Amino acid sequence: MSTRPELVAHKRALHGKAVARLRREGILPAVVYGHGAPSEALQLDARVFDGVRRHYGRNTLLDLRVDGGRARPVLVHAIQEHPTKRNAIHVDFFLVKMTEELTVDVPVVAIGVSPAVDKLGGTLLHVMDSVKIRALPGDLPQTIPADISVLDTFEAVIHVGDLPLPEKVHLVTDPGELALRVQAPRVEEVAAPALAIEGPAAEAEAAEAEAAVPEATEG
Repeated sequence: MSTRPELVAHKRALHGKAVARLRREGILPAVVYGHGAPSEALQLDARVFDGVRRHYGRNTLLDLRVDGGRARPVLVHAIQEHPTKRNAIHVDFFLVKMTEELTVDVPVVAIGVSPAVDKLGGTLLHVMDSVKIRALPGDLPQTIPADISVLDTFEAVIHVGDLPLPEKVHLVTDPGELALRVQAPRVEEVAAPALAIEGPAAEAEAAEAEAAVPEATEG
């Protein structure tokens, strides 16, 4: 028996602008496709999907059951969000074969504390927010950890090849790519105050200035 999270969906008859009515009723329009199977227009409970989305990662395998049929393993391939509310307004599911490797993007998550940030006041830069990996559907990781405790100076960096990968997971992104580093804090330049000239040098400068002023001509 599968231990994957299950989503229940139904075939969708409404298309185009008519799906706005579904959204108002709390129904999420969706589509499922993959491996030569015909694309199916679906609908499911929006709140249930949002709950699964919050609880599980993007690369979590889900069991999708349509109209009481057999559950099929799927991945969330794309999510269209509301521009301000950020809730899902459409979702694409991709049918997977458990024996066929997939290439996906996995988020890079910083763990630990960087001395260059904590003690030197630098700013952690995620040069790459995600890396591309290849693995069987059942071996896909949700995140790739990056131990930033090694970033103890502003010259220290973490390359993609330094990131630890689980067994059976293959890196697709160039391992030489820069993943994380710490940027040094900005140092504002303060203009030095003008030094007052005193003594003989000051007297000479005043005399030169006085000589440069033309005398008034009497009329």
